[in-house]
Amino acid sequence: MPMAGKGMLLTSMNIDAAHEAEFNRWYDREHLEERVAIAGFLEARRYVAHDGNPKYLSLYSTETFEVLDSPAYRTALSNQTDWSKANIARFRNMIRAVARITVSRGTGRGAALGIVRLRPAGGETRLRTALRELLDPAELDGIISMHLIESDPALSKPITDDPSAPNPGAGDWFVLVDGTDVDALAAAMPRVSGNIALKPLIVSNGVYRLMWDLAKSDIGG
Repeated sequence: MPMAGKGMLLTSMNIDAAHEAEFNRWYDREHLEERVAIAGFLEARRYVAHDGNPKYLSLYSTETFEVLDSPAYRTALSNQTDWSKANIARFRNMIRAVARITVSRGTGRGAALGIVRLRPAGGETRLRTALRELLDPAELDGIISMHLIESDPALSKPITDDPSAPNPGAGDWFVLVDGTDVDALAAAMPRVSGNIALKPLIVSNGVYRLMWDLAKSDIGG
């Protein structure tokens, strides 16, 4: 299974241009390492949109799904640094998916990522089976691996929003396509984003470029 671990936290957001340099400095100098250091977290990756919205995207892999509701993670969420609080308050259009990795095929990670957001409307087992068949990189040039993550609706709430507000996308699924470059993704993405059977379920799709990644071993954890 190419995707490390069994759980994944996906976060995505926009940031006003006036605060963008500070936002990137915080992410690169504090936030990613702070999160990867949490017990049970394995690695993190940062992306910027080539063609997608929100502009910034991060993926955090965990040993198990349960890590994402663990005392260690909850303690980190409730004890943000002042720098974190200042930047988080500036997030716009945030997406936060606390998810299980249910399909992962291929080997390795690519320099570009395609993402398709789906909103299941019943028949989840049948949909998962159909996606498992589609998410096969073996005959797709430049595609390294393909994955499905399924959000937990009770845990997937943007930390910048009113926790009691309705969140119709809390149970959304995300297809992730790791490719060597954005051109490879352009050829492969229609397998999902252009699939007639899936179109009624598709919320959005986009293509992102890898900025950098960080593994637990990089910080001596």
